[in-house]
Amino acid sequence: MRYLLVIAATLALAACVRMVPDMRPETPAALPPGTVSSAAFAPVTRGVDVDQLGLGDDDAGTALVSFLESCPAILKRDDQSGLTFPEDWRPACEAVSAWPVTDARRFFASYFETARVGDGAAFATGYYEPEIRGSRTRAPGYDVPVYAPPPELVRAWPDDTPDSERSGRPPLGRYDSTGRFVPYYDRTQIELGALAGRGLEIAWAADPVEFFFLQIQGSGLLRLPDGSLMRIGYAGQNGREYVGIGRVMRERGLIGAGTEYATSMQGIMEYIRDHPAQGQDIMRLNKSWIFFRELATDGPLGSLGVPVRREASVAVDPNFVPYGAPVFLDLERDEADGLWIAQDTGGAIKGTNRFDTFWGNGANAREIAGSMSASGQALVLLPRGTLDRLESRR
Repeated sequence: MRYLLVIAATLALAACVRMVPDMRPETPAALPPGTVSSAAFAPVTRGVDVDQLGLGDDDAGTALVSFLESCPAILKRDDQSGLTFPEDWRPACEAVSAWPVTDARRFFASYFETARVGDGAAFATGYYEPEIRGSRTRAPGYDVPVYAPPPELVRAWPDDTPDSERSGRPPLGRYDSTGRFVPYYDRTQIELGALAGRGLEIAWAADPVEFFFLQIQGSGLLRLPDGSLMRIGYAGQNGREYVGIGRVMRERGLIGAGTEYATSMQGIMEYIRDHPAQGQDIMRLNKSWIFFRELATDGPLGSLGVPVRREASVAVDPNFVPYGAPVFLDLERDEADGLWIAQDTGGAIKGTNRFDTFWGNGANAREIAGSMSASGQALVLLPRGTLDRLESRR
C-alpha cells in the first residue's frame, strides 16, 4: 500500500548525498550529459492534464504527504533547474496543510500542470535503507568502524592550483605535517587504520561487505545486539573518487552474461563473498568513504533535508527537476509507476529524466531496489502558470 497514516510533526534539516552503484548498461538519454546544464536550457513542453494520469488514491495520498513534508524546504531554496521560483510553490504549499489525504488526486489536479523535459525518455533505478548488524561499542564480531567526520577534513586549494582555476568550491582534503594541503585518506588507507584510535567511531558494523553497500546507499539501520535499531545518516565524504564497482565487474566479465552472477546488487555481493580477496580489492577501487552521524528521525534524510519515504520519494538531478516537485513515472517495471516526490539526489543520478526510486527498508525493499532497472516516460509536475511563463520567455 502506497499510503502513509502518520505525518512526522517535526523534521530536522540536514544534507544527504547518496552515491548509487551504477550497474546499468549504457542507456541513451533524451539529452546526452553535457548537452545542456539545466532544464532551463532544455526543451520543456506541456504534457497531459494531471487528471488524465490515472492516479490511484493510495499513490496520490502518499505523494501528498511527502509533498507536505517538502514544503518548508522548497519555499526557502532556489531552484537549480531554473524552471521555478520559491513563490511559485506557495499556493500549493499553503493549501496542502489542510487538504484531506483522501482527496489527494484533486489536490494535484488543482495546483499542478505536467511538463515533459526533453522527450521525456526516462531511466530509473532503485535504492533502499539497508539494515545490517552493528554495535555502539566494539565487541567480538563487530570490528568494522563507523566513523564520524574527522575535524581535519576541510576544503582548500592545493598550492599548485593556478589562480585562474580557483573558482567554485575548493576540493576536500587535509593539511599534512608539513602544512601542505593534500587529498584526504582514501578507502584503503582508512580500512588499514588511518583514523583508528582517535575516538571518531560512533558504532561498529559486523560485516564489511554489508557496510560497503550501506555507505553507497548513504544511510541505514544498525540492528544492535539487544535488538534495538540505530539509524545513521550521511554526515560527510572524504572527497575521493567514487567508482561504481558494478560497471567495473561487468567490464571484467565477473558478473552478467556468461557468468553465474547477476548484474545486480545481489550478484555483486554474491561474487565478493565467493571471492573475498579479489572482492576486497574490487571494493577498494571505490576510493570514496562516507562518514555518518546518528539520526533521530523516522526515516533516512534525503538531500532536501526531509525523510525519504517508501514508494513516494525519488532521487533526481536537481539541475533538471526542482526539489519537491511531483514526478509521474510510467516505466517497464509496473511497481515503479505513479507519482513520486523529488527529495533526494545521488552520485550517479545525472542528466535529464534520470531517477532513483526509494523502496524503504527490509528484505522486500532490498530485493526490489537491487534489481530495479527500467526505462519509460516521465512527466514533471510544476505549479500552474509555470509553463505560461516559460513559453513567454522563449
